[in-house]
Amino acid sequence: MNPRTILHRTFAACIAVVGLIAAGWASADPPSRVARLSYTQGVVSFSPAGDDDWVQARLNRPLVRGDRLWTDNDARAELQIGVGAVRLAEYTSVSLLDISNRITQFQLAQGTLSVRVRHLRRGEAVEIATPNLAFAIERPGEYRIAVDPRGEATTIVVRSGQGQVFGDGVAYELRDQEAVRFYGSNLADPEFLAFDAPDPFERWAGGREQRVDRAIAARYVAPEVIGYEDLDAHGSWRSVEGYGTVWTPRAVAADWAPYSTGHWSWIEPYGWTWVDDAPWGFAPYHYGRWAHIRGSWSWVPGPRSVQPVYAPALVAFVGGSNFRVSISSGPATSGIAWFPLAPGEVYRPAYNVTPDYFRNVNVSNTVVSNTYITNVYNQTNVTEVNYRNREVSNAITAVPAVAFAQSQPVQKVAVPVNREAISRAQVMTSLAAVAPTPMSMTGGAPPAAQKPAVDVLRRTAVVRQAPPPPVAPLAPAPQRLEAQQQVPGRAPERAPVAVRPATPAPAPNVKVVGTETPKPMPMRSRERDEGRSSTAPG
Repeated sequence: MNPRTILHRTFAACIAVVGLIAAGWASADPPSRVARLSYTQGVVSFSPAGDDDWVQARLNRPLVRGDRLWTDNDARAELQIGVGAVRLAEYTSVSLLDISNRITQFQLAQGTLSVRVRHLRRGEAVEIATPNLAFAIERPGEYRIAVDPRGEATTIVVRSGQGQVFGDGVAYELRDQEAVRFYGSNLADPEFLAFDAPDPFERWAGGREQRVDRAIAARYVAPEVIGYEDLDAHGSWRSVEGYGTVWTPRAVAADWAPYSTGHWSWIEPYGWTWVDDAPWGFAPYHYGRWAHIRGSWSWVPGPRSVQPVYAPALVAFVGGSNFRVSISSGPATSGIAWFPLAPGEVYRPAYNVTPDYFRNVNVSNTVVSNTYITNVYNQTNVTEVNYRNREVSNAITAVPAVAFAQSQPVQKVAVPVNREAISRAQVMTSLAAVAPTPMSMTGGAPPAAQKPAVDVLRRTAVVRQAPPPPVAPLAPAPQRLEAQQQVPGRAPERAPVAVRPATPAPAPNVKVVGTETPKPMPMRSRERDEGRSSTAPG
């Protein structure tokens, strides 16, 4: 029987036991984009998709559909989203409703956002859903959206660009240098405001944006690669024959290797995901490849002309059910090891994907032929690949499986690598045969000091485009892992979530509007309200 058929039947039986898979969802490719938590100041709290627990937010965490953030008193945060950035002021509650190549959709339940959209492809949308309206950004530009603490009014300032506002039975066009406050979901009697100078929050956001405008890295990477603006301050670019332009990090230890300073976290629908500790540690770990050149590690970005596809970790795992590692405090224990993929080596997702996705996640991140990619996709035995980085000194990082599953800091729990054991161990490609735990979902982060009020989390999100259904709260990890191990290296069908969170998150309260054609703002409101402040609380 074909290995794919065996895996499909095994996993289908597991899903039938719990009866949780959504119709049509298992065969869909995962989003090719995520958001990145790229900056925090003060108390910033995070709740992962499908979970109602709140923990301290950690830099470089990839955010996916259903994730939530809260900034407390005098706190700020920044999310990089590929097409731009979303920045949070204090006392702001944000949820990521959807993210893909088609739409980036946030719910703003309370607080203030500064949204900078740098580019939009044809048919692409950025939408902010508030308790009383949906704001669809139509053009690149700079926008400020604020929701008052009671959730009764939304203020929108278009510093540059253009957007559309949708409410119950009404829609308006907002143009460059307009500032309007809307009350209620019917948007009756909108209030025009003075176009004030940027306040301290917006000036901070503008300063962050200047880093992007000055980035040398923009010459060498695709515009949608998340995190490239952090590379210039922490490394240098050079041209290397056979590789093109590469980036080499500064201030790393002599025995340092990629994917060795951070932790692993379980993030659906991708599974095991690398979260790095370095301030530059996003783009080089989710795009491109790593090469060991003249005694040092360098990151080789993918082709600049190809739209990038995010990957949870571009590594090959080493191990299997019989792989053991030695620890100083006791006998050998079950372990897992990995090393970075080199340029031209094919990444095999540990989640079920179509041939198109398999091709795109590779051709966007390295130079490799479509024919070779197709051959690898159809190959059942992937252990014969000659991985170049596997033979590099210190390239392989190993940890006990328990530490891996608990999202412990790799730098603290890494164990010496026995080269003989590694040479005998099976290369699992991107499949880490370790079952996740509830701690894996939060990345081992400590509980949050603050979180939004319950009534804020329960507020309606008025949307123009209905988001996908929320992430389901459970699916049995041991059975899923068993299904994965039927054919090592071959991706299983995707389940909604792999572990049961302590408290499942409630489904978002969504109200769909937006069938009306947007019209210009009423002139009588503009004339009446001239001179009112746009930066006053919503």
